[in-house]
Amino acid sequence: MAGGLGLALTARAAQAQAQAPLTTPSQIPPQVPPLAPMSPQEARLRTDWPYLQRYAAENAVDRDLPAERRRVVFMGDSITEGWRTARPAFFVDHGFLGRGISGQVTAQMLVRFWPDVIALKPRAVHILAGINDIAENAGPYDPVATQANLQAMTVLAQANGVHVVLAAVTPALDFPWRPGLAPPAKVAALNDWLRAFAARSGAGLADYTRVLDDGAGGMRPGLAYDGVHPTAEGYAAMEPVTLTALTNV
Repeated sequence: MAGGLGLALTARAAQAQAQAPLTTPSQIPPQVPPLAPMSPQEARLRTDWPYLQRYAAENAVDRDLPAERRRVVFMGDSITEGWRTARPAFFVDHGFLGRGISGQVTAQMLVRFWPDVIALKPRAVHILAGINDIAENAGPYDPVATQANLQAMTVLAQANGVHVVLAAVTPALDFPWRPGLAPPAKVAALNDWLRAFAARSGAGLADYTRVLDDGAGGMRPGLAYDGVHPTAEGYAAMEPVTLTALTNV
């Protein structure tokens, strides 16, 4: 009887297999391509979005410098980062520390403001920020959010006895890495807000517009190598404005 049952089951299995529809090529699930490896920058944005590690080693050294060698911290993006690279003597000779990071928006700067500025206990901070917000480096530009980030950095500094110098956003007729955003009107509006906020908050103002702007919202010839980032000549034009804004620091 057991043998008969086995034969019956075998027969049913064979019949079911014969009746099952054949799988056509169109029914075969497509193979999911493997994910491309992340670039180092993409990986860092996932693990250290504000890039706290960028200046961690320098901060550990610079916080113990004599006060005259850490008088002012320059917080910013690639324009600030490039400034220290192009004109290192300007920073060393005046006791300035550069804390610029290429591509950053104001939200990232706010997150790293404590370790990169407050913890160093400078007399003042120079904040040049906002152009990458307008360039939509981290999503659609929200002027209210950008203003709130600049306000927060200002309040945080002042609450810790650090004088604030807000810098007017430098001109840009267009962004070579993201063209078509028509930045001049947005830059002008943010700068109008910065001037008003500096006046009512007791912050200083470094207004670079008059020495950089070509009258149409772009950079004057020879002062930027891509229409956005200053050349050494562009930084040299900015520096008297900087020093005037920091006269009493």
